[in-house]
Parts: sequence; structure tokens; C-alpha cells
Amino acid sequence: MNAIDTAARQRWMGVLARAGAALGAHEARLKDTAYQLIRAPEIGMTLVRGRMGGTGAAFNLGEMTVTRCVVRLADGRTGYSYVAGRDKRHAELAALADAHLQGRDQRHWQETLIEPLAREQAARRAAQAAETASTRVEFVTLVRGES
Repeated sequence: MNAIDTAARQRWMGVLARAGAALGAHEARLKDTAYQLIRAPEIGMTLVRGRMGGTGAAFNLGEMTVTRCVVRLADGRTGYSYVAGRDKRHAELAALADAHLQGRDQRHWQETLIEPLAREQAARRAAQAAETASTRVEFVTLVRGES
């Protein structure tokens, strides 16, 4: 995989991981191809690390639940997924989508699955940002002049 393909895959993996129940609408098409579960959806924990201000020293923020899955299509393409939470169906569908996106029909899957999901997610983020902005309070510090 070259750098461009890696960046594209990182993008679609992120979209799939955030898709949640919206991925269920595509279940029939995703499962239309024969596949086997290499690693059935399983629930586990992962350590989440953070950085103060995004640039400071790393610290352990805590643990979160994740579900992972690995599938292999009949033609040998392997799809992976890691999703936040305990949704085994979401993890399996995301792994199937990853496998499909690695094939000849990548453009089709990008246009009919990834782009609509990405637009929906962006709209949801924008709506949330607008709602949050309406409650923003700005503080002004007044400095007293010296007499």
C-alpha cells in the first residue's frame, strides 16, 4: 500500500468506526459476498492516553471498551475493525466494509457508503458545535489602572 492508499484507508476506517447504527442500513449489501470470520467480534478494553494541550507529556487517561473483528472475503481480502463500545454487529459490518473497500469496487463503496456516512457525521458535528457555541460564555478581565 502506498502513502495515498494508507491515508485513504485511515479516513474510511475512521468513518466506519464512528458510523454506529447507520452502518446497519448497508448490512444486506455488505453481507452479499461470502466471507468468514477470522476473529469473531470480541469485546475488550484498551488504555486511552492523552496529552495536555495536545502537545504535552503523555499521560494515561483511563480505559475504554472496544470491539474488534477480522473478516476474510472469499477472494482473500481481509478487513479489520476496532470500534468504541460493545457493538459486535457494528464491528463485523465495519470489518466487512474495510474488506470491500480494498477491492476493484473501491470507488463504488466510497461513493455509496463512505461519503454519505462522512457527510452525515460532519453535519452532526456541525450541529453539535452550533449548539455548544450558543452556550459559550466569554470572560473579560479588567485591569485596574495604577493611581
